[in-house]
Amino acid sequence: MKRKTIAASAEIDHCDCNMIHDKVVTAVLKRMPADEVLLDLADLFKVFSDSTRVKILCALRQSEMCVCDIAALLGMTKSAISHQLRTLRQTRLVKHRRDGKVVYYSLDDDHIGTIFDQGLSHVSE
Repeated sequence: MKRKTIAASAEIDHCDCNMIHDKVVTAVLKRMPADEVLLDLADLFKVFSDSTRVKILCALRQSEMCVCDIAALLGMTKSAISHQLRTLRQTRLVKHRRDGKVVYYSLDDDHIGTIFDQGLSHVSE
């Protein structure tokens, strides 16, 4: 039974026509973001490819936290967490605020939580 499904899927995966659908291509091209924007988007998704960063984002989705708290939560060193937070800050996924000697981290804005929730919803289907 699976072989038929795989074979049927293989038939759908390629196109044997040699015709370009100009109207479709033109319409889609008009809506495509600039290459620089798409590169930035690809970089954003790369950040989500690391499970430690995803765990940090998940934690920060729940509460603002300092490096020590995140390290204790994930069972990692403060140095390792700081390294990942640096990457998350550079891509504007997290922000920080200082309160005396303690630096607290949180998601940069509501969009990050939405992206996280949408991804989690997708993989949970």
